[in-house]
Amino acid sequence: MTDDNHHAGDGEGHERVPSRQRRRFPGISSRAYEHPADRSALVALRKLTGFDTVFKALSGLLPERSLRLLFLSDSVRVSDAQFAHLNTMLRDACYILDLEKVPPMYVNQDPNPNAMCIGLDEPIIVVTTGLVELLDEEEMRAVVGHEVGHALSGHSVYRTILLFLTNLALKVAWIPLGNVAIMAIVTALREWFRKSELSADRAGLLVGQDLKASMRGLMKLAGGNHLHEMNVDAFLEQAEEYEAGGDLRDSVLKILNVLPRTHPFAAVRAAELKKWAESRDFQRIMDGHYPRRDEDKDTSVSDSFRQSASSYADNVRTSKDPLMKLVNDLAGGAGDLGGKLRGRFTGQGGQDSRNNGGSAPDPEDKQP
Repeated sequence: MTDDNHHAGDGEGHERVPSRQRRRFPGISSRAYEHPADRSALVALRKLTGFDTVFKALSGLLPERSLRLLFLSDSVRVSDAQFAHLNTMLRDACYILDLEKVPPMYVNQDPNPNAMCIGLDEPIIVVTTGLVELLDEEEMRAVVGHEVGHALSGHSVYRTILLFLTNLALKVAWIPLGNVAIMAIVTALREWFRKSELSADRAGLLVGQDLKASMRGLMKLAGGNHLHEMNVDAFLEQAEEYEAGGDLRDSVLKILNVLPRTHPFAAVRAAELKKWAESRDFQRIMDGHYPRRDEDKDTSVSDSFRQSASSYADNVRTSKDPLMKLVNDLAGGAGDLGGKLRGRFTGQGGQDSRNNGGSAPDPEDKQP
């Protein structure tokens, strides 16, 4: 792997020099940056009863051409002539991640900052005017890399199905499953997509190679264009407080709050990305040691399952969330779990156990 300062070509022979040199990753597999929870959630989604039926039905209903015509008619296509700076970023991102075919990108008039990668046969990237106006060049570069990461991982198909089912959930009763099954699939799709965002954030960092810019972008998504009023360390402390705070009731509320969302909370995303940026895995990729696409066909599914399970177990073991700590206690066979469950729901820690003649409280129960 070498440092390079050329951009991905789009067949027109144009080349530009980016504002600074960044490493590129020839032949990189999406496995290099995919979050283990992303892969686990996708496997669970594919096993969901009725998913294959819905997937096949919608794949036939949503012709690729209609999507492209929609954006051609009601959005601005990024090119050398329109939003040229975004076109440069897009080609650069595709070059860095070695994505051969540069996907079309459109700018859509919408004051809400958002971006998405959709499409069934081929990915299409859409960014809103609200996002373009909110982010600076390096922050936007990370977002473009994020969407190219979705394209490289093949996420666009499932994202398209999710959008269709979310927008038209009440109008798909003709699918021989019923609304309950449809909503189950929507819920599972959302769960997967929240996890896939963590993978794409990593891809954005590989493209931008500027952690501060990635952090700033996530902060702006949470607090708007008021960076002078915000602080990265304080923002990350919010994620720490969110993860560790409260009792089991708060843990349940967190789950209920996130269910309708397609994206994880911005502070949580920032904390996850910072943790990965400081990991040995990230450094190995930057040093040129990463899985290649030509090895994907030889990848063991069971190895992938083991990695996902190991990651989940590690998250449960190290999490400060009260519910995850209880799960860890259950897995470890800790005594007086009934007392702990009552105590944590009432916010009394180990007090409930003592009042009911239970065993001595676990030292961890001193923490809410």
